[in-house]
Amino acid sequence: MKNSPSSKTKAQIWVVENHNFVTRSDQLATEEPLEIRINFPKQTIAVTMRTPGADFDLAAGFLYSEGVIKNREDIAKISYCVDPEIDGEQRQNIVNITLKSELTPNLKTLERHFFTTSACGVCGTASIDSLQIKGFSAIPLGLEVSPEVIYSLPAKLSTAQSLFKSTGGLHAAGLFNAQGELLKLREDVGRHNALDKLIGSEFLAGQLPLNNLIVMVSGRSSFEILQKCITVGLPIVCAVSAPSSLAVEIAKEFNITLVGFLRGRKFNIYSGVERIK
Repeated sequence: MKNSPSSKTKAQIWVVENHNFVTRSDQLATEEPLEIRINFPKQTIAVTMRTPGADFDLAAGFLYSEGVIKNREDIAKISYCVDPEIDGEQRQNIVNITLKSELTPNLKTLERHFFTTSACGVCGTASIDSLQIKGFSAIPLGLEVSPEVIYSLPAKLSTAQSLFKSTGGLHAAGLFNAQGELLKLREDVGRHNALDKLIGSEFLAGQLPLNNLIVMVSGRSSFEILQKCITVGLPIVCAVSAPSSLAVEIAKEFNITLVGFLRGRKFNIYSGVERIK
C-alpha cells in the first residue's frame, strides 16, 4: 500500500514586508480530490476537494447528509479503491461504499456534486490536465503592480462590503485594476458563489477576458477559486488567508500570481513573483 497522503504540504514562498522580499519554507493545507463511489448501483456519486484524513467519515457523512442513507446498517462496507488492472495498490483518493443489497438509494439530489472521472485515480494532475484539455493555457506576463497596490486591497474590499457590515457572515470577491481601484464587488455566503457572481456580471457585460485585472477574495484560495480565475484569464489572485496545495500547483502551472495572507503591509507570494515589482 502506498503511503497515505499528508494533510500538510511543504512550499517555498516569498514573504513581502515593507518592500523587502524574503524566501522561506511554509506549510500548506493539502487539497486533493476524493472520489466517492457506491456499488449498488455501481457509479461515482461525487468528487469533492478535501484535506486528506478521515476519508471514510467524510464519505459516510456526505451520504447521510444528502439523504442517501438513513442508518449505519445501510452501509455494508467502506474501503479504498484497489485497481487490479494497474498495480493492485490502494487508491487513497477513491472511497468505495457498498450499500446493503436491498437498499434503493435516491441519487437525484447528488447530481450537482458530480465532477467527472473515467479512471480509478483522480488526482491534482488529472484536474490540471482537464483544464488544459478544455483549451485553457498559461496566462502571459504583462500586468505588473507594486507592493503598495497589493497592500491597499483588503481595506478597499472591506470598506465596500455593505452586506458583511450588517450580517458579519458573508464572503466577498472584488475586481481591481492595476492602480488598485475597486471596479466591482460581489458578496455571498460562499466565496465560490461570490466569485461566480463577479465573473457572471463581467460575462453579461461583455468584459471578458479579465487579463489586466486583479481579483481578491475573502477567506482562502482553493482549487475551485483558481479554476474559475483561469477561465477568465485573471493574472493576479489575492486572498486574505492561505492557499491550499492544489491552488498553488495550479497557479504555477497556469502562470498565475497567487498572493495569500494579505493583511496590513505584509503578504506571501506563492507563485508568479515576477508580476510584483
